[in-house]
Amino acid sequence: MNDSPCPKVSSSPRIGPVNLDRAVPFLDLKRSHAPLRERIVAALTGVCDSGAFVLGPEVERLEQTLAEYCQVPHAIACSSGSEALLLALMALGIGPGDEVIVPSFTFFATASAVTRLGATPVFADIDPKTYNISPLEVARLIHRTTKAILPVHLFGQAADMGAILALGERFQIAVVEDAAQAIGAEYRGRRVGSLGCIGCFSFYPTKNLGAMGDAGLLTASSAELAEELRLLRVHGMHPRYYHSRIGINGRMDAFQAAVLNVKFGLLENWTAERSRQAETYRDLFREFGLEDAVELPGSSPSARHVWNQFVIRVREGRRDALRQHLSERKIGSEIYYPLGLHEQECFSHLDYAPTDLPETFAAAREVLALPIFPGLTADEQYVVVARIAEFYQSAQSRTQVAAPMFLSRSASRVSSPMPD
Repeated sequence: MNDSPCPKVSSSPRIGPVNLDRAVPFLDLKRSHAPLRERIVAALTGVCDSGAFVLGPEVERLEQTLAEYCQVPHAIACSSGSEALLLALMALGIGPGDEVIVPSFTFFATASAVTRLGATPVFADIDPKTYNISPLEVARLIHRTTKAILPVHLFGQAADMGAILALGERFQIAVVEDAAQAIGAEYRGRRVGSLGCIGCFSFYPTKNLGAMGDAGLLTASSAELAEELRLLRVHGMHPRYYHSRIGINGRMDAFQAAVLNVKFGLLENWTAERSRQAETYRDLFREFGLEDAVELPGSSPSARHVWNQFVIRVREGRRDALRQHLSERKIGSEIYYPLGLHEQECFSHLDYAPTDLPETFAAAREVLALPIFPGLTADEQYVVVARIAEFYQSAQSRTQVAAPMFLSRSASRVSSPMPD
């Protein structure tokens, strides 16, 4: 362990004493919005002056920008990430009698889109290291009624797409990417959203590229699929008032596109900042001797992780106690996700037992997301990890953890004494 008075970190180094009593928010969008306020207001004013409030030039500009960024020929803006998933499955003709393999450890919208079309979600277990869907489980679940595989690039890291795409090709099954948390992530040098037949993105405000409301996007390499998606997002209407399909109202409004066009210019900077923050957390957990107390998130060498979340794993049933400890000290955290989807009441008719997916069951009871967002400081990260170290030091933990470094530093290094 480093004996220097202050652990080395790789981002925004601390200057002087750290106030360990400070609060740390789980997310603070104001920090990234504040420098852009004038530009965003000007962009919104431009939309007001144009009178083009739904679709229109701002949306078309966003589609062109993101098609290039995601390395695809076609991008289709829509009203939300949830509607992107629904539109993707509609375009593939998914309906009653069909099965779609999805991870259970994900946000509800992934499986909801399947169910809304009358199809059946088939829940697959996860890789315990990446939390992404396990290709081995996917292979086990493929059936003659399987019409699509819907991997989720969870927390900003691409799923094992090589193995999944191979299964899709072998069995002639469509692969749709849920990239809601992963814009800019890569798998073997290719951007997510360019790997499957359709990619689905969310611009919910908490995402790495977030709007100021709901918004989403679809990506496609096929011109035929792209045209079908554009048709379905406007009630299947073309030309006006003539309907060849039964679609939905899935259009993006121009205000959200204008915001995203302004914010896009900083996406890569923000992604780099998140990556530095992830490395800072790794350094701090090591410096505080917590490597054996909590499990840090993994990052595949074949993927570019964009760190929508930094999720640790807390073993021995101590996750909720640690979260309570942090909450009492005004340190933000979140649980993604407290239940696998196969445990949700609305899917009880599918007759899954909670432990039918053992890795999902365990992860749901052990994961804890820590603050990671543009503008988070190294001082704040230090406080987060110091408070976690305090939890393990003060309790009679069954895990043997080295005394946190801050407890042995001189009083001048901290603003107040820490409890035993």
